[in-house]
Amino acid sequence: MIYEDLKIIEYGLAWDYQETLFANSLNDKAKGIQPQSHLLFCEHPHVITIGKHGKQENLLFQETFLKEKGISLFQIDRGGDITYHGLGQLVGYPIFNLETYNIGLRQYINNIEEIIIRLLSLYNIQAERLDGAAGVWIDTAIPSKTRKIAAIGVRSSRFVTMHGFALNINTDLSFFSFINPCGFIDKGVTSMQKELGHEVDMEEVKEKVKHLFEEIFNDKII
Repeated sequence: MIYEDLKIIEYGLAWDYQETLFANSLNDKAKGIQPQSHLLFCEHPHVITIGKHGKQENLLFQETFLKEKGISLFQIDRGGDITYHGLGQLVGYPIFNLETYNIGLRQYINNIEEIIIRLLSLYNIQAERLDGAAGVWIDTAIPSKTRKIAAIGVRSSRFVTMHGFALNINTDLSFFSFINPCGFIDKGVTSMQKELGHEVDMEEVKEKVKHLFEEIFNDKII
């Protein structure tokens, strides 16, 4: 598994790079070559993305207003609805051939959720899955308090993945007020910083997440 930290990168540039790696993997498979797994980490300047099944009504402001606020808008080809990316958020893009790991898409998403749940437990944050909604949540047993800490949205073709997850670490959560996050109007969003009451070391989180990827997918990261 080849790891790259793209640092802070505009969303469009990261998307283009993913598309290149994704296409290379599909080409390798067509030639009978085992594709190389890639794990990309980054942060994005303010951007809102709408998935292929996303509803425009979940975008609460016009694009002209968002531009005034310095927020980009992208219609993209992942699953899921609408989400926000910004600084202080760890975004991960695994370009994986699922046949390498002998798993299907549902198990792949389950593995990503498990990585984030285990990561949060290392910080004494109890998180879990929510039936019928991808991602990682807190207080799912208390509907009035249920809040999302990590979003997941992927694209898959011939068992090759792209797009991925976004974990709120030190994210400015006020920007989620411009959307109905992931299409929900009755659930909140949170971050590690908000749950813990202090800023969290981003580089430390990256190292822990990398280790958990190795552990869950049983694949050495180089």
